[in-house]
Amino acid sequence: MSAKQFDRRWQVIDAGGRPLGRVASEAARLLLGKHKPDYEPHLPMGDYVIVINASEVVLTGNKAQQKVYYRHSGYPGNLRKRTFEEQMERDPRKVVERAIRGMLPHTRLGRELFRHLRVYSGADHPHEAQLRAGTGARARRRAAAAARAAAAAAAAPPVVDEVAEDEVEEDEVVAEQVEADETAPEEAEEAAEPDAEDESDE
Repeated sequence: MSAKQFDRRWQVIDAGGRPLGRVASEAARLLLGKHKPDYEPHLPMGDYVIVINASEVVLTGNKAQQKVYYRHSGYPGNLRKRTFEEQMERDPRKVVERAIRGMLPHTRLGRELFRHLRVYSGADHPHEAQLRAGTGARARRRAAAAARAAAAAAAAPPVVDEVAEDEVEEDEVVAEQVEADETAPEEAEEAAEPDAEDESDE
């Protein structure tokens, strides 16, 4: 199946004041397409997801001070770590992206689905046009096209089946011939009867 066969829409998640894990699980569910009745785990049939207000995401308890992000360049002695608070100050989008990425399959499919994610620190995003296009406009266009086609079919004159008319005419000719063949002997007998009477009178 191609990507054009999937009915993808744009979903917006407001992360303001919400726990990081709840936001990430909701986004992963929409990216995977588990909210759709025809969900298939091996197909990229999920929606596009926009996460706004990533700078306002929270952690419960003392996790904000306890959670640490590690990264390593691959060279000896280059292990780097950064707390949640430090990462939120530098780039809060990375926090949300990393949480969502961890809830997606660690396969080629997961990498493809991750490209459908957009995370923004504030409430502004440049995807208003996509959101308007996904509010049922496509369904309305299809319904309008179907209505126009139905109206055109109802207004069009009925199509006469010429083949059927020819068959009817042929049937009528055959019936006339049969009737003529049946009445021919009777007419011949009627024509012969007066001659017989004339001969008897003589």
